[in-house]
Amino acid sequence: MREEHREKDESKGIFYEGLEAFAREKIRQHLQDLLEQEVTEWLGREKSERRGNPKEQPGYRNGYGKRRRFTLSLGTIEIRRPRVRNLDERFESRVLPLFKRQTKQVRDLIPELYLHGLASGDFELALRGLLGEGAPLSASSLQRLKEKWESEYEQWKSTAIEEEDWAYLWADGIYVKAGIGKEKAALLVVIGAHKDGSKRFLALEPGYRESKESWALVLRQMKSRGVKSGRLFVGDGNLGLWAAVGEIYPDAQEQLCWNHKMLNVMDAVSKKEQVQAKGHLNAMMYAESRQEALKERKKFEQAFRHNPKAVKTVVENWERLTTYYDFPSEHWKHLRTSNVVESPFSRVRLRTAASRRFKSQVNATCLIWKTMMIAEMSFRKLNAPHLVEKVAEGKKYDNGKEVRVAA
Repeated sequence: MREEHREKDESKGIFYEGLEAFAREKIRQHLQDLLEQEVTEWLGREKSERRGNPKEQPGYRNGYGKRRRFTLSLGTIEIRRPRVRNLDERFESRVLPLFKRQTKQVRDLIPELYLHGLASGDFELALRGLLGEGAPLSASSLQRLKEKWESEYEQWKSTAIEEEDWAYLWADGIYVKAGIGKEKAALLVVIGAHKDGSKRFLALEPGYRESKESWALVLRQMKSRGVKSGRLFVGDGNLGLWAAVGEIYPDAQEQLCWNHKMLNVMDAVSKKEQVQAKGHLNAMMYAESRQEALKERKKFEQAFRHNPKAVKTVVENWERLTTYYDFPSEHWKHLRTSNVVESPFSRVRLRTAASRRFKSQVNATCLIWKTMMIAEMSFRKLNAPHLVEKVAEGKKYDNGKEVRVAA
């Protein structure tokens, strides 16, 4: 009896140890069956069945292509694609598109692991542990991967931007611990709101946050690619940025980031006064009209009349803090801060704290760009996206409401 139990336990252990291989084989079989079924549906007849109706798709099965590796997060499997000959139109598989060698999840995983700061050897070891020994990850393939991303990044920077007039542009200098090099180095980033309400990266360049020259170079390149105008720029209080915006996009309105302004005010008040100050700032920031915001500012001035520095921090840039009232109220939550840029980079910061192995500024920039392109695919649209095009076209708003022009 004990012998029987031991044999059962051993068989369970053997099955458990081979569970990954078992699952991969089942997935391989299922994908192979799906490919076969796809051809059957395309031709309108089963394998070895003759064409009986002239209206059916012409062509016939002609064996299989070479075995090809396909990498999933569960590992790497081998698939043989059915071949079809003499078709009137080209057959393209929806199950496994031509030239695809990995799933979207694996494609997303590769730059994520890079940004964890893994050295090349660790990176390869980690991927082989996740994807199996069949994954194509030689040292030369890793180098080709880097070169491919660099080529894609350079191509992206020179690709024309079809939309000329943009409603909103968020600009910020992002510091990441990715070995980008010299002191005060940053990535200068611009994200724009497309007319359909979606957000996309328009610029991502290494530079110096304090430098007007660096920002001017980024904005000139963006303009040469097709961004001819922007209704509103949103950014922090950096003088270099605003000097460049005033020169390259002189007709654009400017909105200062409230989050940055709050930090400046917190630095100017004592710790015991911070909660009170933040309450006043939130009341200004979320006021339903420019007039109400001004009333809340007056309350702040009265409460902190003993602190001229804190009052000055708010008052001196008041017009640029309340520019968003000139735009649809549905968009205010997107316009008060530069979070549109900050948020996608938060995960980059988490993943690059240990990545001082990036000795090349180019490598660091390209890898971060690749990750941001992945992040861009999951960006949420602005609220009331249908209003973005109106803003881009120059419609006027007052306290969030469209100004109707009398006929």
